[in-house]
Amino acid sequence: MIDPSADRAVFRQLADILRSQIESGELGPGDPLPSELRLAQEYTISRTTVRQAIAQLRTEGLVSVERPRGTFVRVPEQVEQITLARGDRVVARMPTDAERRSHRLGEGVPVLVVTSNDGTIKVHPADRVQLGRP
Repeated sequence: MIDPSADRAVFRQLADILRSQIESGELGPGDPLPSELRLAQEYTISRTTVRQAIAQLRTEGLVSVERPRGTFVRVPEQVEQITLARGDRVVARMPTDAERRSHRLGEGVPVLVVTSNDGTIKVHPADRVQLGRP
């Protein structure tokens, strides 16, 4: 339940509740979240607070907003195995707008930039790759 007198912001408390429902499987991949109005009424909070909680979950990459359809639990992408060679360097960062579009990245999803020994640079969506060594 949400405690308005708690030290934790109300929107963070709602985000915690929704995150818990997603992690437990109560809300599964592709499932819609309840509407802003329904969440506001159920937890006796403002729609602005609900929007802040949803924005937090979007930033974490847990949900996607599809206007005008609603907010949905993100469906995990298929993971690709990337084998790193000796000397390869990997840096994580947030994508540029162009990278976000070309990789169809949700908000809050970082990219992994792999620089090989020969200077070749490849950008990979961090939610779709698993790095390994030979």
